[in-house]
Amino acid sequence: MSDLTRDSDRLIGEARRVRDDNRSGGRHHRNPSIGRGSAEAKRNHLLRKVKRVIVAIIAIVVAAGIAGAIIGGIGFTGVMLTLLAIMAAVTAFSVFPRMKTPQRSDLNKGNVQQLVSRTELWLEAQRPALPAPAATLVNQIGVQLDGLGVQLDGIDQTHPAAVETRKLVGEHLPEMVEAYRRVPAHLRREERAGGTPDAQLTDSLNKISREIDQVTRKLADGALDDLAIQTRYLDYKYGVDDTTSPENT
Repeated sequence: MSDLTRDSDRLIGEARRVRDDNRSGGRHHRNPSIGRGSAEAKRNHLLRKVKRVIVAIIAIVVAAGIAGAIIGGIGFTGVMLTLLAIMAAVTAFSVFPRMKTPQRSDLNKGNVQQLVSRTELWLEAQRPALPAPAATLVNQIGVQLDGLGVQLDGIDQTHPAAVETRKLVGEHLPEMVEAYRRVPAHLRREERAGGTPDAQLTDSLNKISREIDQVTRKLADGALDDLAIQTRYLDYKYGVDDTTSPENT
């Protein structure tokens, strides 16, 4: 019974650590998420594991109870077998199913918001193979993809910004990372065509980061304009708040 308690506590503790890690931006996790989209996907995966464990334990206990009622008790052997079944279920569902990293070919499927979340997860899986400056940029891009995902919420899939995002995030970004990874490790620091593959990758990620920022800003222009219009309307209808004027500061 103590082994079962330890396994259950370990699983629940892991769920709490992921929750707390997500709230703190993933700073204390061994493999921190690069954005909210990937963090949420990992959290949901872990919560599904916890639910499977709970369902399995309930099913085993109910089955043992029914068996006991039919045969007039399960005895010590039955109790031990029940505990072993529970421990096996907890262990199995703590490990499996493992979270699958999206495949390169699947990134651009679904709506553009799903593309952004899947790309975050895919980039996390590529990050360990990238040079340090590029890995830092991947973290930055993850934050930018979060902001872009918010702006893409509810957008028409044929909107120019959505189309541009598909090309930039769903095609150019993964193609560039995969091209770098195909270069043998011992050649990645050799000068060629005006720069090393490490430097070229970092430069390309910088360009993609700037482009993502531009797309986000374009999408945000409408919201900023709406806010400015509402502010001017309130100023006209209710007057300017004297407490915010320069003379009163």
